[in-house]
Amino acid sequence: MLIIRPITAADYPALMQCAEASGHGFTSLPINEDLLRHRIQHSQTSFNATVTSPNQESYLLVAVDSDTDQVVGTTAIEATVGLDVPFYNYHLSTVTHASRQLGVHNTVKVLTLGSQYTGETELCSLFLLPEWRQGINGRLLSKSRFLLMADHRQRFAEVAFAEMRGVSDELGNSPFWQWLKEHFFSIDFTYADYLTGIGRKGFIADLMPKLPIYVNLLSKEAQAVIGQVHENTRPALQLLEQEGFCCRGYVDIFDAGPSVECDVRNIETVRHSQRYQVDIGEHSSHQHYLISNGQLAGFRAVAAAIAINAQGQALMTVEVAAALNVGMGDEVRLIAQP
Repeated sequence: MLIIRPITAADYPALMQCAEASGHGFTSLPINEDLLRHRIQHSQTSFNATVTSPNQESYLLVAVDSDTDQVVGTTAIEATVGLDVPFYNYHLSTVTHASRQLGVHNTVKVLTLGSQYTGETELCSLFLLPEWRQGINGRLLSKSRFLLMADHRQRFAEVAFAEMRGVSDELGNSPFWQWLKEHFFSIDFTYADYLTGIGRKGFIADLMPKLPIYVNLLSKEAQAVIGQVHENTRPALQLLEQEGFCCRGYVDIFDAGPSVECDVRNIETVRHSQRYQVDIGEHSSHQHYLISNGQLAGFRAVAAAIAINAQGQALMTVEVAAALNVGMGDEVRLIAQP
């Protein structure tokens, strides 16, 4: 059984393993010891803070194998972005150039630099070790964030978004960045991505073109990947789309991967998950649920078969209750799975 819980200082080696295994373009997990240790400490502080409205809190979760206590994945929620350092993106839009006199009418796409998501909640750092990408594991890791958000709405903004990793090859070469590099930056994609991941974003404001970029002036290779996701990211995107997330034309400034967003109130798991009292005992139900214990610093989430008994309680085995750290009469939040 996988258990999702807040990260601890002892989990640093496993977090570094995830960072190393995540590959190029995974900006939120840079291979940097100081930064990763700071993220762990900041997360612990955030989970234990009293919060009435979202600020710069960060909630970092890990997926743990209950049999071996091995950390096999991670995910995170940034309560807000862009309040301390700018959070840049491109907006892909359409403009029309027309001359009635000449009878010419041309429609072109442009990329405009902006900071659309300032103050919004970011979902990030979703990663599972390859050998664990099976069954319901990815779904649990992704949706556990929404169970947490549903129980602690005051800690998060009205809109949540996620930047999806864009197209790059096995060496980390991005066709979109290659065009930007040739004309504006003169540094490799992997280095630019790393600098952003460790918070050194000043070069973006210094070197990024401020005026809109006409897409038809980009290389054909760069044009082809705008709004497209890395093949390893497609399952994560599909899970978010099932939750109601969609792209509204915002893409990453480095690899042009899409950003997807949703009003938190309209996220499927937030809307349809319900709270139940706990009953503990044996049952024969094969209906699986994603279940969280409703706590914050003691947050736990699992995927397991439970039954809703005649009293309207969530009947679960001793093993599941222990994994969630709940007892008889406690409340849990759950949502049924297909």
